Amino acid sequence: TPQNTYSDIPPAPTAHPPPPHYDARAWAERTLETLTLEEKVGQLMMPWLLGDFAPEGSAAGERARAMVEEHQVGGIIISVGSPTEVAAKLNWLQSLSDLPLLVSADLEAGAGFRFDGVVHAPTNIWLGGATRFPALMALGASGDPGLAYEMGRVTALEARAIGVHVPFAPVLDVNNNPENPVINVRSFGEDPEQVGLLGAAFVRGLQDHGAIATAKHFPGHGDTGVDSHISLPVIRVSRERMDSVELLPFRRAVEAGLGAIMTAHITVPEMTGARTPATLAPAVLTELLRDEMRFGGLVFTDAMDMGAVDRLYERGEAAVRALEAGADVILMPPDLEAARNGIVEAVRSGRLSEERVDRSVLRILAAKERVGLQRQRIVDLDRMRAVVGVRSHLAVAREVANRSVTVLKDERELLPLLGTPTANVYSVTYRRPNDLRGGRAFNAGLRQTYRRLRTAYVEPETTREEYDRILSRARGMNLTVVSLHVGVRTASGSVALPEEAVRFVKMLARSPRPHIVVAFGNPYLLSEFPEVGTYLTAWSGIPVAERAAADAILGRIAVTGKAPTRIAGFEIGDGLMIEAKGDNGR
Repeated sequence: TPQNTYSDIPPAPTAHPPPPHYDARAWAERTLETLTLEEKVGQLMMPWLLGDFAPEGSAAGERARAMVEEHQVGGIIISVGSPTEVAAKLNWLQSLSDLPLLVSADLEAGAGFRFDGVVHAPTNIWLGGATRFPALMALGASGDPGLAYEMGRVTALEARAIGVHVPFAPVLDVNNNPENPVINVRSFGEDPEQVGLLGAAFVRGLQDHGAIATAKHFPGHGDTGVDSHISLPVIRVSRERMDSVELLPFRRAVEAGLGAIMTAHITVPEMTGARTPATLAPAVLTELLRDEMRFGGLVFTDAMDMGAVDRLYERGEAAVRALEAGADVILMPPDLEAARNGIVEAVRSGRLSEERVDRSVLRILAAKERVGLQRQRIVDLDRMRAVVGVRSHLAVAREVANRSVTVLKDERELLPLLGTPTANVYSVTYRRPNDLRGGRAFNAGLRQTYRRLRTAYVEPETTREEYDRILSRARGMNLTVVSLHVGVRTASGSVALPEEAVRFVKMLARSPRPHIVVAFGNPYLLSEFPEVGTYLTAWSGIPVAERAAADAILGRIAVTGKAPTRIAGFEIGDGLMIEAKGDNGR
């Protein structure tokens, strides 16, 4: 058979010129030209909306409708709800909006961070949800960038299936202050290089699978003892220190192609020269982020209803200052109308140029185009069951949890436990009153072995008398396990235990009876009771982390986690390696 020659190749078809009305520019550029000033300013707004069921004519439904139809917002930050309810609500809002809405959500621990945990209170039945991962410090304890990528991948797939395009994740704050009441286990850890490595992998996992990653909180919220939801933290460090610690993870993420950044409501006098929040500081958002770091993606403010900004500035003025500083999206303005009017009036007065507004609007529209919203803005509700909370995704969450359990102390070499089924074991769970699931999975894991497991639940208001009764019962047990569900809570200003709870743990540790303390949240609690004999941390009080802790204690899995931060005299990298039990037990 003769070989083909170039002469055998048919000529290329003749190229025809586009029709006279064809516009080769991107959708974002073409759309920008059609907008009025008021519509452009609407695109800058991203108010908060609950993911609850909002019937036609209800106050909640009419408020949501007004955001889109009257205020013509460019996007929504959606909060807690079931996956199907959230997706249906977002589809409805997308159908009301002239332009597609860019939807964000706080998903720093997976889509389940906002779309899981719905419990029917009268029966205490969990109604299912998206995949929930342990806090990011668990990834730090695993030390595995591959797991960080996988967590980003799963988060992106589930977010997009629900209708969320911009997960506000990962947290790139370096948690080098144990007293930090707002970051804590939300950070990958204390080592800037490790935070940068894991953060960049997380970013790639998100963005390789259709989402826009948002690193937060720029220029770094880790070294503070003040909750910015309440007041303005001041970070008194040099620019050189910022470069080597706080800024390093953000640089790594930008190098990885980061799509968006969220600002921090903190002030860094060395950089701003005043007590100006970074969110409102041109020296931070324009000179540092845009000019020096060459970041071209979206800049979201942190929530503008937080005390660090809202207590210091009039609401319209705060929005104008954020835009002047270099922000693109005004997140959660406490008064949507005041924020819109403030920016419109600033343009009309000449304080802001319309060109400055256009630059931000074009970035927002380009982000919508990047995720394909100009082609398809409605999600397929039937497809969600094949993506959200599926078994393969839960397996990734379990892997993170299992590989993150970190044992810092085991002075009596209790671990792994013998697992004698008839042993008298007492499980005492500290949790908030509204934490309905706290301790449930952990106790179920223990009860698989200890059929006679006794349980007690305590909370912030538990009295000394009740703790004394629990302590008396503990003295008659073969083993007491105390699990502490103390995590970051918005605007709480604290990640500490009440005085009576600390006293109880100290007295238990001083008794001759065997005991184990498990931190399901704040790992730094060990500094309150260093006399504890066996101490481990599972980083989060969620079911996969609770089950991982129970399995680690009982030797069902190996303990391999390493501390990603200094904890009560233990250094980064500390952690006991404990093998799983063999088939014959210990």
